[in-house]
Amino acid sequence: MTTQTINAPATDPEVTTTSTDMFATPGPGSDALAERLLAATLGAMELTAVYLGDRLGWYRALAEAGPLSSAELAGMTGTAERYAREWLEHQAASGYLEVLDTAAHHSSRRFRLRAGAADVLLDVDSLSYTAPLARLVAASGRVIDSLVEAYRTGGGVGWSELGADAREAQSAMNRPLFLHRLTQEILPGVPELHARLAAGAHVADIGCGEGWSAIGLALGYPQVTVDGFDIDGPSVDAARRHATASGVADRVRFATVDAASRGEDGARYDVVMAYECVHDMGDPVAVLRAMRGMVAPDGYVLVVDERAQEDFTAPADPVERLFYGYSLICCLPDGLSHENGVGTGTVMRPDVLAGYATRAGFARVEVLPVEHEAFRFYRLHL
Repeated sequence: MTTQTINAPATDPEVTTTSTDMFATPGPGSDALAERLLAATLGAMELTAVYLGDRLGWYRALAEAGPLSSAELAGMTGTAERYAREWLEHQAASGYLEVLDTAAHHSSRRFRLRAGAADVLLDVDSLSYTAPLARLVAASGRVIDSLVEAYRTGGGVGWSELGADAREAQSAMNRPLFLHRLTQEILPGVPELHARLAAGAHVADIGCGEGWSAIGLALGYPQVTVDGFDIDGPSVDAARRHATASGVADRVRFATVDAASRGEDGARYDVVMAYECVHDMGDPVAVLRAMRGMVAPDGYVLVVDERAQEDFTAPADPVERLFYGYSLICCLPDGLSHENGVGTGTVMRPDVLAGYATRAGFARVEVLPVEHEAFRFYRLHL
């Protein structure tokens, strides 16, 4: 395996675009664009329905007791039958559910999850679990007026304003990766880092969120100790609960603190990591400088962030478009909510991170040979 420096040719794996209307690039003419917008509208409505099914416990009830009629579903979940009926019919019409007898009267029509749906909609440890995307979109919809104002004035909409839906969505989307791929597949492919962790490194996890990255490390490397830092108090509270439930609270600690303030306290860590957060920071240079101050002279600094294309392209593939979507509704407004925020946005290209790292005092940035569809792994050399 070889490594790649920032200025070397791109090694991003090819992303195959889908052929669905929602992801297809519209051809010439207004009709194609109108069809694209209709497909997007259907997608937005489906996300709303997924959010309802998630939050009201309807998917869970169907998985545990289905097939169910609308009255049975409503009775089991303490919800209104008429709404349950409309949702069930929508979900069957949209292909999320199966109906046992289409011709039956609505009062006796029964529904169940289609095969494979539980992995996507309910299994929090499945790598296919994508239902939390609906929570993120719902969070942005809740603050749409604030987003419009921020776009007009150049202000921001902070992470705390997006509320529990955004925080829980971020946590839930990354949990399967951190618990079931990070230490089992990814880090063993980075021999030097793997050896340090296996030997019992003292690790700092910057921007730890709800803590799954730190917890995953502790579960995969029984000798490590991890200190997690995040500026969002509710995320840190949740991280502590998760660590206790996972049985690693004796080796994983969390603190509500701005990581930029940690570089002057004399603490020295064997490994300092930052997962999917540098692009959100108002002052990434200050945080990277603090990370450099926190790591031991022979230590290891790892940054993991979105696998944005190395150069702007248009039209872009679905992954890049997804990153831009995140940036519009969440990451860019959050970054600009900080005083003098630089506004990096989700689409942080490798040369942008390299510029931040250089200004923070790092000698160079290395792209590690980790193949992942969404994330790029960087080592920042002292």
